[in-house]
Amino acid sequence: MKEDIIKITEDFVKDIHKHDSSGHDFAHIDRVRKLALYIGEHEGADLFIVEMAALLHDTVDEKLFNEQSAWKRLDHFYTTNGLSDTQKAQINHILCYMSFKGGANEGKLKSLEGFVVQDADRIDALGAIGIARTFMFAGKFGEAMYDPEIQPREDLSNYRTPGTAINHFYEKLFKLIHLMNTETGRKIAQSRNDYMQQFIDTFLQEWYGEKL
Repeated sequence: MKEDIIKITEDFVKDIHKHDSSGHDFAHIDRVRKLALYIGEHEGADLFIVEMAALLHDTVDEKLFNEQSAWKRLDHFYTTNGLSDTQKAQINHILCYMSFKGGANEGKLKSLEGFVVQDADRIDALGAIGIARTFMFAGKFGEAMYDPEIQPREDLSNYRTPGTAINHFYEKLFKLIHLMNTETGRKIAQSRNDYMQQFIDTFLQEWYGEKL
C-alpha cells in the first residue's frame, strides 16, 4: 500500500515539475529524497513520512507556484489517494516550516522527520550541485551573476527582492552548515560547504584579476 502511494506521488510530482528551469526540477526532488532516506535511516525517522515529504516539498513552494492554488491541489491529491489525517498533518507540518524563508521559519519544525527532510533539502543547496542550482535560479529570475556595488543583505525580511547569485552564498548558503538539525546531515554538509567556499574564493580572484 505505501509503495503504491509513493509511486503515485512520484508521478504526481514529476508532472508538476516537468517544465521547471529554476533548479527545482524532479532531479532536485529525487536527490533530496535519496538524501532524506539516507539521513532518516541513520537517525531513526519514519521513512514513509520522510519520503512523502521529500517528494512533495516543492509542490507548495511560493517561489514557484501560487501558494493557495498549490495547497488546494495537494489537498485534493491527499483525498484522492487515501492518506490518513495523521499522515497529512505530519507531511503538511514539514512542508509548511522546512523552507528557509530568510530565516523566518527557524525553530518552527518540531518533528524528527521534518528535521531530516530539511537537512536533505539544505544539503542539495550546497556543494557543486548547489553552485549550479544557484546560477540556474539567478538566470531564471533575471538576477545578476555578481555586482560589487550590491552588498549582501543582512536583513532578509524582504528576502524575495532581487539580489545577485554570489550574494546568495553569503545571505543563505554559507549559513546552512550552522543550521543543520542532525549529526548525519551535518557530516554530509561540511564537505559540500568547504567545496563551495573554495569556489567563491576562486571566483572572486578571477573576477578581480588576481588569478590569471
